Amino acid sequence: MISTIIFGLVVGVIAKFIMPGGNEPKGFILTAILGIVGSLLASYGGQALGWYQEGQSAGWIASIIGAIIVLAIYGMVTKPKA
Repeated sequence: MISTIIFGLVVGVIAKFIMPGGNEPKGFILTAILGIVGSLLASYGGQALGWYQEGQSAGWIASIIGAIIVLAIYGMVTKPKA
């Protein structure tokens, strides 16, 4: 569990540096959640597409891409309404 949180935090931080923006999650918890959800998205999406076997998880690059997708969706959902 702790390794998942640390992996998620690292992936989330990398995704935030790759895709900078003004409306991104701030703080340790949201960054870790972003990375964990991105990794899960990449794992299950890769399994659905046949890239990974059942129970196999995504690697670093796929997890970062998944976290960038989650970050983009987060930015669209929480966009300030002017």
